[in-house]
Amino acid sequence: MTAEEVQRAERTVRVPGTRWILGGMAAVLVAAVSMRSPLTSVGPVLGLIGADTGLSHTLLGLLSALPLLAFAAVSPIVYGPVRRIGIERTVAWALAALAVGCVFRVVPGQPELWIGTAVVGAGIAVCNVLIPVVLRRDYPLRVALMTAVYSATMGTVAALASGVSQPLSHLSGSWRLSLAIWAVPAAAGAVVWLLRRSRATPEPEPDREDPTPVWRSPRAWQLTAVMGLQSTTFYIMVAWLPSIATSHGASDALGGWYLFEYQVIGILAGLGLPSVLHRAGTPLTGILVAAPLVIACLGIITLPAALPAWVLLAGISSGAALVYALTRISLAARTSAHATRLSGMAQSIGYLVAAGGPVVVGWLKDSTGSWTPALAFIAAVATVQATAAALRVPSR
Repeated sequence: MTAEEVQRAERTVRVPGTRWILGGMAAVLVAAVSMRSPLTSVGPVLGLIGADTGLSHTLLGLLSALPLLAFAAVSPIVYGPVRRIGIERTVAWALAALAVGCVFRVVPGQPELWIGTAVVGAGIAVCNVLIPVVLRRDYPLRVALMTAVYSATMGTVAALASGVSQPLSHLSGSWRLSLAIWAVPAAAGAVVWLLRRSRATPEPEPDREDPTPVWRSPRAWQLTAVMGLQSTTFYIMVAWLPSIATSHGASDALGGWYLFEYQVIGILAGLGLPSVLHRAGTPLTGILVAAPLVIACLGIITLPAALPAWVLLAGISSGAALVYALTRISLAARTSAHATRLSGMAQSIGYLVAAGGPVVVGWLKDSTGSWTPALAFIAAVATVQATAAALRVPSR
């Protein structure tokens, strides 16, 4: 971490005043409600979707990965709409598309399921890129803290979605209601962002400050690796943790609540990350956030009876790793425009890498009939993530 980044990181842990609660942060939190719940609600009913549609584990893994492929495809082109209509309206249209996708994917028929899932991914992709940019723009002295609050909100609702997905499917007699219901907060968020006014001040284009594009920056590639690898493990766990749990004797409903536990502890870990980053520094923190997941995966393999404890460790790693990755991206950006491009690159390539995770794990399960190779694969990815985060690379 450079001296400048240390100074900026130190300033991020200040406690905010009350203005942010009543002001622009409210819109950010409304968007956060819709940015993971349409995805985390799928894992607990993945078995029901497979039984209803006849999809194999490999194809169900591909269905889980489809939003990530949409993230990879959409993230690099977000900067174009932002230049034409601004961040606020771009986010509003993205949330509207997300609401439409949530409804369309539950229309009976496999084409609708796949198309709707892709639209959901596209809407979330835009918000993934732009919300960290808004936080960096509107709260430049509190980036880590505001990122933790945003991540906590996103994680809280995501955990709730995974917990209630199975009960809702039983209540309605179908998995479709448990997925369609997340169109409601997305539609509400679209209205809020249409009414939100930008608080931005003009900033110079990054190319005028630095002729080196983000795609040629070693630091940008490092952040992309960290973002992609932590996303890979998170979306594998979201898709397959309930199935792993049921393979060790848990009921379908309990499998959903294990996913709930995984995400709730991640919220607390994410809120604590700014203090750890401030004290331990960037390289060591990168190792600390990945190590619990390695231990958790090895623990499930060797002592599955302690599954609740291993889920707890995995959740700590997941929540802290997301805030770590987003904070490093924000701190590395010089302007909001540069942040948009850096975030777009990190999330495009990062999610392209992450998209393979659920598919590989589904294939490993189909090929071997066991979750052990899959868990070993997750541990290996987390180890590479820690290595990438700890490397010292030049910013240009």
